[in-house]
Amino acid sequence: MFDNQHTVYAIFFTISSDVTIKVGRLGSFLFPSGNYIYVGSAKRNIQSRIQRHMQLEKRKHWHIDYIRPYGEITHVQTYSSELSECERAQQLFQQYKGQWIVKKFGSSDCRCFSHLIYYKE
Repeated sequence: MFDNQHTVYAIFFTISSDVTIKVGRLGSFLFPSGNYIYVGSAKRNIQSRIQRHMQLEKRKHWHIDYIRPYGEITHVQTYSSELSECERAQQLFQQYKGQWIVKKFGSSDCRCFSHLIYYKE
């Protein structure tokens, strides 16, 4: 299904109506209806990481786990390590003319503002 040589992934999903969600220790945030991209990485077994993110019922570990029940995944893209997770998030942010809406979402272990991108169609 996915190329296990790839280490970076982007999960594209849609939230159909505005919703306020508590995201672990980050706090509660309003997620406006629209399109989102979550960028992550897995040094090994990227397929099982993505499959876990796709599940609705699970113990909450990653930031994406908190908003997953509210979004419908439209597609998933994997990438080689040519660009790091941070570089890929920046590239997709520019490509989709995105907005950052939650500081440190998916990026608590780096200097990026966020790895969650909100964009209009």
